[in-house]
Amino acid sequence: MRIVVTGALGHIGSSLIRELPSLLPGRPIMLVDNMLTQRYCSLFDLPKQGDYTFQEADILTADLDKLLQPGDAVVHLAAITDAANSFQNPGKVEEVNADGTERVARACAAKGCKLLFLSSTSVYGTQAEEVDEECGPDELKPQSPYAESKLKGEAMLTGLGRTAGLRYVIFRFGTIFGVSPGMRFHTAINKFVWQACLGSPITVWRTAIDQQRPYLDLSDAVRAIGFALSKDLFDGKIYNVLTLNTTVRSIADAIKRFVPDLQVKLVDERIMNQLSYRVANERFRKAGFEFQGNLETGIRESVERLSALAAGRLGKKT
Repeated sequence: MRIVVTGALGHIGSSLIRELPSLLPGRPIMLVDNMLTQRYCSLFDLPKQGDYTFQEADILTADLDKLLQPGDAVVHLAAITDAANSFQNPGKVEEVNADGTERVARACAAKGCKLLFLSSTSVYGTQAEEVDEECGPDELKPQSPYAESKLKGEAMLTGLGRTAGLRYVIFRFGTIFGVSPGMRFHTAINKFVWQACLGSPITVWRTAIDQQRPYLDLSDAVRAIGFALSKDLFDGKIYNVLTLNTTVRSIADAIKRFVPDLQVKLVDERIMNQLSYRVANERFRKAGFEFQGNLETGIRESVERLSALAAGRLGKKT
């Protein structure tokens, strides 16, 4: 079974492709990325034991019938993932995240490939105390074009599973934190670490400081994908994949252990996506997966990568 990873050079993909040779030894790995973000460094120093090929291609325009081979397992990571900025260009977000996913899914169905689709726990957007995969439609309240596009992708896969026999699985990932070669800093924890290391205060809506949200350690994310591939977990189900539910206050306290002068600025203007909700991950645990990620470790590793900034050796922000 060949493994095809779309969006292979991004935050998650750049870590995943380094771990796949040890998670699934001997499997050929096809890396697909459109290079829009120019993260060439994600291809540097790949493990020598990996059987890699790379294809610069865009899922919106590529000839996917030629790109895919019968029996491939496709890990579909290609997406526009910045929820906050998705309000600026909702049409493009839907084109890439929903229409692009449909192109990949239809090609998989036609070729007899299996598909792992990365969705998001942000599709919940609910005030309920805790939600799981069995929640009703009234508890699926995406708060951004990004989350809306992911929910549309889920519905499309469900339809293709029924009508075209597509074998797929949907992972609703919590907000990612942790270090990778293609690391980005637009998600909450990574962004807070970046601001802390630059000496900037993190800005939080006053009433949101103790609200709960789901987060996922990158190491757990990579292991979860490897788990699904190794267990052939293409059962047409949705799985919530998250390391923990926590608050901005707890995140700030963890960062302060490594950047003691961190300042938290509370504001009265509402910041987007600050609804409080907890997400259950019991379904994935019962499938046999053990979460091992740690908030403090993930923050420490991120701060260590930026330690020169945190120490002020590269100059202060002006």
